[in-house]
Amino acid sequence: MAVLPIVRMGNPVLRTAAAPVPQETLAEPATQQWIDDMIETMHDADGVGLAAPQVGVAWQLFVYQAEDDEDPAAGIPLAVIVNPMIEPLAGEPVFDWEGCLSIPDLRGLVPRHPALRLRGVDRHGRPIDRVVEGFEARIVQHEFDHLNGVLFLDRMRDLASLSFLDEWQEFLRGAGDDGPHAKAE
Repeated sequence: MAVLPIVRMGNPVLRTAAAPVPQETLAEPATQQWIDDMIETMHDADGVGLAAPQVGVAWQLFVYQAEDDEDPAAGIPLAVIVNPMIEPLAGEPVFDWEGCLSIPDLRGLVPRHPALRLRGVDRHGRPIDRVVEGFEARIVQHEFDHLNGVLFLDRMRDLASLSFLDEWQEFLRGAGDDGPHAKAE
């Protein structure tokens, strides 16, 4: 496996709508290796999610995983989502802190739906249709936004919470409505 370079804000691929991944391309060994490389890149960067545009590929694909050191059973297992669609479910938006591997060292309060229905296919083309909630729903929405050229900064309602990571850790951690999530997506 290889660690891929993560593009940063300013790269046009982050502001471009991604194209669907063709089914025949998904099955190719090179594509499967690239997916493994994306997972390795996410882990290497200490992130909880990574979308294809973040590694310079305008495809509708993202990976995510979140470990819980205190309760491993409470973690979010590794998921590879291809050609996703999301449908928000009932519930008022919840504000919480987000960061992004493509916008290093910044955090801000972002409203997200607390639950949604996620549809798509996995890395082997098998259908996915499930409800995700809480932090997993936040990750999915963040990564889905990347597939549509949207960054978390675009979702912030007030830039007053925008902070550099060091200052966020010292002064603001825990100030969100839903608790802090220090890892970037």
